[in-house]
Amino acid sequence: MAQEKLLFGTAGVPASASKRTSVAGIERIRELGLDCMELEFVQSVRMRENGAKKVLEAAGKEGVALSVHAPYYINLNSLEEDKLKASIERIYQAARIGSLCGAESIVFHAAFYQKSSKEEAYAKVSKTLRELGERLRSEGIPAVLRPETMGKSSQFGTLEEVLSLSREIEGVRPCLDFSHMHAREGKDNSYPEFAGILERVEETLGKEGLYDMHMHVSGIDYGKSGEKKHLLLEESDFNYPELLKALKEFGVKGLLICESPNLEGDALLLKKSYEGL
Repeated sequence: MAQEKLLFGTAGVPASASKRTSVAGIERIRELGLDCMELEFVQSVRMRENGAKKVLEAAGKEGVALSVHAPYYINLNSLEEDKLKASIERIYQAARIGSLCGAESIVFHAAFYQKSSKEEAYAKVSKTLRELGERLRSEGIPAVLRPETMGKSSQFGTLEEVLSLSREIEGVRPCLDFSHMHAREGKDNSYPEFAGILERVEETLGKEGLYDMHMHVSGIDYGKSGEKKHLLLEESDFNYPELLKALKEFGVKGLLICESPNLEGDALLLKKSYEGL
């Protein structure tokens, strides 16, 4: 479901929420003046149908948009059949429960290259996502699968890879993690580079691609092989003012999720900076 504007929120329950529950997180998001929250199923999908119903009701009442981050333990390029099946099942369960919460976008880290060539890894990921998308549609689960751009050179998930998957496969759209893209090669950190990324989104997916974006932003520490850890925006070299400028110039809509150590502080910094442009 495309949003009317660009929404700002947190990756998980804000630290200042009264309880560590999704419902309390949603209520706190609204109190803070933020707009969205990503449900973090990053260890496993522990939520049940009854809990999902409560989340759906809270999000509707507070007017907070939701997305889901699937478990980290996913490798759609695994050479071991049991690990591949378990990876598919984790995305499926995240989509099933997420959709019951009212979340449409299901974000995941797709794969590692391991000993495969990039072409072999792409072919395997593509085939698996095609089959998973068909399964979700056949069961009436309205999920958009969003492979994320990744921050290490060992990980599948360049901008080109996630855009190609999104162009070729029904029900697949990108999750653009701008901090990961910066950390991967130490580039992509200026207005012309951010604008170039958004131009590629538009070339590949049309204007609709810009109007239905899912993005991650944080400060980031990185080295020769890419991402090391997330940092506060102001303690990193990530050029978020120029990114926000590009997002505004291109009329980007969707969800911008903050993954900084200070979730709500940096999410509010991003929202206020954007609104001040």
